Amino acid sequence: MSKGAVLTGLGSWLPPTQVPNRAVVSERLDRLVRERIGIRSRHCVGPGMATGDMAVEAGTRALKSAGVEQVDALVLATTTPDRPVPATAPDVASRLGLGTVAAFDLGAGCSGFLYGCGVAGGLIASGTARRVLVIAADSMTTITDPKDPSTAPIFGDGAGAVVLECGAAGAPGTLGPMVWGSDGELGDAIVMPAGGSRQRSAGTETAPSDHFVHMRGTDVFRHAVRRMSQAAREAVRCAGWSLAEVDRFIAHQGNAAIAAAVADTLRFPPDRMPSNIASVGNTAAASIPLLLAEAAVSGTVRGGDKVLLVAFGSGLTWAATTLTWPTDLSALR
Repeated sequence: MSKGAVLTGLGSWLPPTQVPNRAVVSERLDRLVRERIGIRSRHCVGPGMATGDMAVEAGTRALKSAGVEQVDALVLATTTPDRPVPATAPDVASRLGLGTVAAFDLGAGCSGFLYGCGVAGGLIASGTARRVLVIAADSMTTITDPKDPSTAPIFGDGAGAVVLECGAAGAPGTLGPMVWGSDGELGDAIVMPAGGSRQRSAGTETAPSDHFVHMRGTDVFRHAVRRMSQAAREAVRCAGWSLAEVDRFIAHQGNAAIAAAVADTLRFPPDRMPSNIASVGNTAAASIPLLLAEAAVSGTVRGGDKVLLVAFGSGLTWAATTLTWPTDLSALR
């Protein structure tokens, strides 16, 4: 019997502080952000709070949802680790009481959660692990320049997590084939210039803004629509489905206009695409598991639904996969 990575636990967490648009941008930009990007507010980490803290909260809920206390590996997808060295994942594993399990960070921008699931699926398929905790957490507001109107109103903070366990391929909750890719030639479309070895080895002075993320919105929009649409079609094909059979399309919550353009490109009904960007903003790697947890709790996603997951992020990276939603999964937020 072939093995698959089966979703058995789902949890999420948002910082308690919710910040409306008017706290970060002018009244005119507030209106534009609402109308063009779809964001009204976002959750932000408080003083002293870091990505690892949110990861622990989401991981705790995912483990409880799965009814387990131990895993064989922990994958933390993040763009905003607690510090450059060491990785944040081992500390998160320790705080979760997981002992000395394998734990590592994974950087794939907003595609990080699906990349993490792909890696976890490989560990399970190879027999290296039987149960993997995948956490996606980002505190993007800590690397966003509050004076930059092109990024300050877009990003928010949060964390989501899943438990994936070895099971029979094709069982409800089994992740389908992972369709993923990258295009490094466009790496500077979303970039934080300073802080890495390239900037440090150059020995040149940096501007304060170089320590914040920069984004070329037009390029990101165009490539996001193209890559997400292509990946969505391929993931559905690999699953043996048609787009018409998809009950729920869970797309990365980066920009409401991007999601609408993807739906239009695929001729997919927008009413089958849940969204929470209005209240959380772009939470980077945490975007998809946060939306999944919300949809599961609200009943927007139900047992037996055919679900398509698609993300796009810095790198540039993209990923897509499918699953049939399990009937016995209880998400915790």
